[in-house]
Amino acid sequence: MNQQIENWLLEEDNPPVRYFTLRYLFDRPEDDPEAQAARRAIMDSEPVQKILAAQKAEGYWVKPDKGYSPKYRATSWQLLFLAELGADGENEQIRRGCDYWLGQAPSKHGGFTHLIYCLNGNMIWALTALGYGGDERVARAVDWLTGMITGELPHTGSYSWPGFGCGANYKLPCAWGAVKSLRALANLPPALQTDKVKRSLSATVDFLFSRDPATADYPVYERVSGEWFKFGFPLSYTSDVLEAAFVLCEASHGSDPRLRNAVDLIISMRQPDGRWLMKHSLNGKMWADIEVKGKPSKWITLRALRVLKAAEM
Repeated sequence: MNQQIENWLLEEDNPPVRYFTLRYLFDRPEDDPEAQAARRAIMDSEPVQKILAAQKAEGYWVKPDKGYSPKYRATSWQLLFLAELGADGENEQIRRGCDYWLGQAPSKHGGFTHLIYCLNGNMIWALTALGYGGDERVARAVDWLTGMITGELPHTGSYSWPGFGCGANYKLPCAWGAVKSLRALANLPPALQTDKVKRSLSATVDFLFSRDPATADYPVYERVSGEWFKFGFPLSYTSDVLEAAFVLCEASHGSDPRLRNAVDLIISMRQPDGRWLMKHSLNGKMWADIEVKGKPSKWITLRALRVLKAAEM
């Protein structure tokens, strides 16, 4: 990373990227004055403000239900996006949103709402990032997710089958769901890092490395989705090679030789000026657009550099 890229990522027009750059590329401690100032500024940033402005007084977005539809404006998506942006989970509106969703989403089987891997992985991660990792309803969702991954829970009439089987993938194991699940499990608070979670983490890593992440030719009914090779932020239920590599790094596999081809692919997509482009975007579908599709992306560049840093380590 040259000085020009460093200065670009640290510009004050994007407080979340500035904060995450200070914390995870430059290893500044949480109490570092610059990091603290950047984190405070996140709540005043345009995307966060637009999302919160669309929230109803009761805590939900769009309509009072489990918050999955419409994509990507309903409640569950806003909590995910707010967590991705590094929003403050102590904020009154965000807590109201989390409390509302947690009052609607849990199912009788323990997992959240539609009982699909991607949703449960996303929401367990988001709620943990927003300070709800100790909530009993999150713990129950973790128990459902880990039971499904290891096969300790049978198919219960949900949209998911043991070992990442998904109805949307014709009951075949879904790697997108595995990426989201791994991210959730790798970032759980210590109190939830049980032996069952550790077994599930190991099984998820084994599944993701059962194919070369750079080719992403995981079981699929028709063909490998092109979304794997279009780096984007934020992502929804889909994933890409960059996110898969990033999450495997979070699970302490950055230096794993099985990740080497994915790292090489990420490097190959770097532009001559050292930046990465936004190739996949949900702009126009969310309450707030994030950067510009086809243009250099601070978010993609930051994530790619974090992967390269972890791979070097």
